[in-house]
Amino acid sequence: MNARRTEDFRGRLLEAGVTLFAEKGYHGTGVKDIVERADVPKGSFYNYFDSKEAFGAAILRHYADGQAAEWEHYAREADAPDPLLALRRIYERIIADYEACEDRCGCLLGNFAGEIAQSSDLCRDAARQTVAEWRVGFSDYLRRGQDFGSVRRDLAADAMADLFWNAWEGSLLRMKLEDSVEPLKACVQSMLDLFFKSTR
Repeated sequence: MNARRTEDFRGRLLEAGVTLFAEKGYHGTGVKDIVERADVPKGSFYNYFDSKEAFGAAILRHYADGQAAEWEHYAREADAPDPLLALRRIYERIIADYEACEDRCGCLLGNFAGEIAQSSDLCRDAARQTVAEWRVGFSDYLRRGQDFGSVRRDLAADAMADLFWNAWEGSLLRMKLEDSVEPLKACVQSMLDLFFKSTR
């Protein structure tokens, strides 16, 4: 098997995993489902992944890389002198993506955390790393907003980033329950337009 075909198989397995885990969850998806969706030989799965758990951790990394690329794309489009305004524009694009989806499965990372964080150290560590990377980027916007004068200075940027993450993930859960992006819009308005905004 040549290297190009090997990489194609691995990529197809990862793409299939993202889709199936979003639709059916980790426990609701079997290896058989994954190889069938990826259209690869059944025995090929374990050529690339030691276990389903290892595959789950790889899925989180794959998903995080895709989200990071999407964030960078939106960040370039949302560029503004005020970092808080740029941050709002990024999340408006993210919300628009959710609104355009027929199946609002929420955040794969948050779904994973709720399903297997307590039973898989490997997946929990992968999820923590992903959150930490997101936090660095989000906090940077808030720090620059503090320097710009649009973001309050009485709270640390990291603390506000953590608060936003908690509120955003809760809003994603409500989005799934209500089949509506209104909780996401309310979260962004409350956090970025009200709570984080400087009053000076």
